[in-house]
Amino acid sequence: MGIDDIIGKAKDALKGHEDQVSDALDKGAEAIKSRTGDSTDSRIDDATDKAKDFLRSQKDPGQK
Repeated sequence: MGIDDIIGKAKDALKGHEDQVSDALDKGAEAIKSRTGDSTDSRIDDATDKAKDFLRSQKDPGQK
């Protein structure tokens, strides 16, 4: 099993569950922010937003 196979299986597992994954990203970000200083909040939010953008781009490759 190569990396392409793993990526394909991950994409297949996410289909139809984008909202749940987005919610999980938000919960994870809040958990991290509760354990770090306020100075890192914006970087955590940026990373979460980028992850959500990537998720959306995989759902609709034409959207960025």
